[in-house]
Amino acid sequence: MISKTIKANSTEAISLEIEKVTSNGFKPTLAIVFLSIKQDWKAVSDVLDKNGVAVFGATTAGEFIDGDIEEGSIVIMLLDMNPEYFKLVFLETGQQSTFENAKQMGIKGKKTFKNPAFIIVSGWLSQDGENIIDGITQGFGNDVTIFGGMAGDDLILEGPMVFSNQTKSNKGLLALIINQDKIDVNGIATCGWKPIGTTKTITKSEGNIVYTIDDKPALDTMIKYLGVEYDFNSGKEIVTQVGAYYPLQMERENMPSVMRTAMFANKEDRSLICAGHVPEGSKVKFSLPPDFDVIEKVIEECHELKTEKQQEADALIMFSCVSRHLSFGILMSEEINQVQDVWNAPLVGFFTYGEFGKSKTGKHEFHNNTCCIVALKEK
Repeated sequence: MISKTIKANSTEAISLEIEKVTSNGFKPTLAIVFLSIKQDWKAVSDVLDKNGVAVFGATTAGEFIDGDIEEGSIVIMLLDMNPEYFKLVFLETGQQSTFENAKQMGIKGKKTFKNPAFIIVSGWLSQDGENIIDGITQGFGNDVTIFGGMAGDDLILEGPMVFSNQTKSNKGLLALIINQDKIDVNGIATCGWKPIGTTKTITKSEGNIVYTIDDKPALDTMIKYLGVEYDFNSGKEIVTQVGAYYPLQMERENMPSVMRTAMFANKEDRSLICAGHVPEGSKVKFSLPPDFDVIEKVIEECHELKTEKQQEADALIMFSCVSRHLSFGILMSEEINQVQDVWNAPLVGFFTYGEFGKSKTGKHEFHNNTCCIVALKEK
């Protein structure tokens, strides 16, 4: 299977790139498209559709191919995967809940292939991360492979969306279902973040809203404990000042911690609105800001995946939390480059509002502040 990556800052430019890359006999069947909410998804999809290419797309909070990080652009990976080896399924939350849609997606995957893998992107369904995982699992079964990310919208936080050839939705759930009997699909969700301080208890929460930590207002606890300043005038103060740098680590028995990022704060009730459920009674720790050790941990786990399951790759897809980008700064390119170097294969990715995947010793679940890498190899 051949994969090629291209990028551009406009529909006209990406059309020329598509023409250029297909001019020597390369005939792609599948396009993985990640683009800024500012770009015209329909125009890009139309160009690909006219060439008979299936589109798996999402808007982003920043996008990249290989080690080149872009903002406001279009990045595409084109693959000549046999159309019999994959299926696209697009469902929208409406009359059916996200959980029910995800369950139907799991059932469809099971009916389509004996051994499917699900690579998924979702729109503005930030409170449904766990529901998506639970739904697919219930529809397919516990032994399911799920990797992916929640779409972004350049941190406008108003309505990221997913799209296929002729369909788009900010409440959509899109799956690229791959036949693992023909294409190896392996991946890992890893963060490398180090916990700091003592374990604390979520004493009051509802869904993704944390009201109190150790019986004290959650926002005040975070501000006091970490000694950071905040500014409610920006509207995104938690993303830029606190959540990206000091995510919560939810501790679990006999399983690795799962990350939860505070996306907003409510200045009236002093609560934190997180990108994922934080059950009442959860044990949590704050995290240290990242350094080179975080990247080294990610690369170490990628090497382990390569050694144990995926020695070679035809293509790499990376879903990395936007909070990592905010907190890593210039180190982000270093992480992307080193991940790509593990397999030395073309890589496409974007910065997400949440990630789906399996950690080294855990199960497939919903993450924040995590880097999710997927490697594809035709058998």
